Amino acid sequence: FTGVKGGLVSAEVLQREQQELRKNERNKRLEEESKYSETIFRDKFGRKRDLAQELLEEKQKAEAQAERDQQYAKWGKGLAQGRQQQQNVEDAIKEMQKPLARYIDDQDLDQMLREREREGDPMADIIKKRKAKENKEKKEKPRYKGPAPPLNRFNIWPGHRWDGVDRSNGFEQQRFARIANRKAVQELAYKWSVEDM
Repeated sequence: FTGVKGGLVSAEVLQREQQELRKNERNKRLEEESKYSETIFRDKFGRKRDLAQELLEEKQKAEAQAERDQQYAKWGKGLAQGRQQQQNVEDAIKEMQKPLARYIDDQDLDQMLREREREGDPMADIIKKRKAKENKEKKEKPRYKGPAPPLNRFNIWPGHRWDGVDRSNGFEQQRFARIANRKAVQELAYKWSVEDM
């Protein structure tokens, strides 16, 4: 069956039928061609998208984010606390490997008992003084020892050679006064706005 009418047919009907036949053939041909073709994905600007590359980039971003989250979680718990916990675990493992009975020649026990400070120990004062003397002998940077210095923006303590005389142009004091004034005005405005409640 060709889809054309039989018998005497006008030229218009014949032309229309032929156009429909060509259209159907074209649609079938396009359908056959596109049956095994790959889908082309495009972005909003009309450029072809490389899905494999995008998937790889997303995977790398996710890995970087996971690594960053893990680092922040580690920092959130506290680095010093983490080291202390690790040290406690190592000490516990070390203690578990030792025998339950301890004898007089156990060096770890002896060292621990020597380091422990006891109440009323006559030698403890002498040892403390000796340690304090050793710490004093270590070179330490000198610090300012005069009256309390004026406040500054960065809370920097003056050097040890400062004579205590404030030689500034007053900028710091003006700045602190402006901040205090602004805070007072805001507080007053707030109290005024809630006065009738």
